[in-house]
Amino acid sequence: MKIRVLIVDDAVIVRNRVSKILSTVPEIEIAAVAASGKIALLKIPQVNPDVIILDVEMPEMNGLETLVAIREQYPKLPVIMFSALTVLGAATTLDALLLGANDYATKPSNLNSIEAANQHIREELVPKIKALANVETRYIASSASGATNTPSSSNNNFSAIDRGAIEQNRIERDVIYHVSTSNTIDIVAIGASTGGPNAIAEILTNFPANFPAAILIVQHMPAMFTKLMAERLNSKCLLPVAEAVSGTTVKPGQVWIAPGDFHLLVERDNNTIKIITNQAPPENSCRPAVDVLFRSVAKVYGKKSLGVVLTGMGKDGLQGAEHIRTSGGHIFAQDQDSSVVWGMPGFVANANLAESILPINQMAGAILRLVAHN
Repeated sequence: MKIRVLIVDDAVIVRNRVSKILSTVPEIEIAAVAASGKIALLKIPQVNPDVIILDVEMPEMNGLETLVAIREQYPKLPVIMFSALTVLGAATTLDALLLGANDYATKPSNLNSIEAANQHIREELVPKIKALANVETRYIASSASGATNTPSSSNNNFSAIDRGAIEQNRIERDVIYHVSTSNTIDIVAIGASTGGPNAIAEILTNFPANFPAAILIVQHMPAMFTKLMAERLNSKCLLPVAEAVSGTTVKPGQVWIAPGDFHLLVERDNNTIKIITNQAPPENSCRPAVDVLFRSVAKVYGKKSLGVVLTGMGKDGLQGAEHIRTSGGHIFAQDQDSSVVWGMPGFVANANLAESILPINQMAGAILRLVAHN
């Protein structure tokens, strides 16, 4: 069955162009289009979409207001915000992500041809539509009957993972990776993509002001978004949060987020450890890439490191997680039920690299227990 998409945008040219482009994808069909948030809310129970593409700036009822209404009535219906790559568009999109939007895509701008704009739309929207539709499809009108989006309370919800296979491999894996629980955790490295801003906020807002380790984060986002994300989190958290600046000394109790389009890593400089950002080639089609951060953390911190792999498409972080485990460090992964897309943490979990596979509402506590225990 095809993925049914509802396109919500007040600009007729945008509705027409996005509809035309998505209609060329065999797995996708356009369920309907809507010129406003109010019309979209009326159409959802009529056309039963699997994914909604939602404009940010609309008259009468804007994207944020529409999103809030969708989340109240259809908590699990995937929503992709579709915004202009401007400061205002980025700020509103980030607010939408923190309000429960699943992902975002940027509208084409400053491109030289119609075909370049069309290709941008295809590359931005199609992979995300497919990934989100595979989480759960066919959100019929009855889903408004009070379903919740509360993560599972299970400590280790392996879901699609074979728990028995993991247990059989645990002893062998621990021998291979030389796990140690008697050394201080000096660094927590976090990697995330789709659904990451909410997951990261869930973790950081539960950390105390005296958190004893440094925290470095790679979230797949453009530069404008990462700066705003750092500002938003800094206003909500007890820990100071900032976009990473190359050359900064790594200190406990501080949080740094990789700037968009720059890799983030750490290097030892005599008796200090410094943050480095660079524009080396993308890895896993990503810059920043989680693998780059994790590899450097494994090299510099070894058994004093904890890597945390959160919700996201693809497998960025898999190679880096193996480096951390091989160096004696620790790896946690988000579970399937609480992930928007169980790609990145799923690859790590299925490779038996994660010591703990946790719902997001238990991740902060688990990190605190490990840091305190050590």
